[in-house]
Amino acid sequence: MSEGDAGPGASPGAGEAPVQPESDSGGAYYRNCKAARDAGAAPLYRGQPGYRPELDRDNDGIACEWK
Repeated sequence: MSEGDAGPGASPGAGEAPVQPESDSGGAYYRNCKAARDAGAAPLYRGQPGYRPELDRDNDGIACEWK
């Protein structure tokens, strides 16, 4: 394996995290805030199903909030 290899199982585009639900999301998963809004779930609060830090831009515990 050379220094440029990402390791076993690495695919082209390594370094780009695959989109996967978080284990603490309670089974709900929204790809983005538009999907959460379309589902009528937004805003999402920390600890609620579907909340992910990636959706909480200002890290205040409320994801997909309208400002």
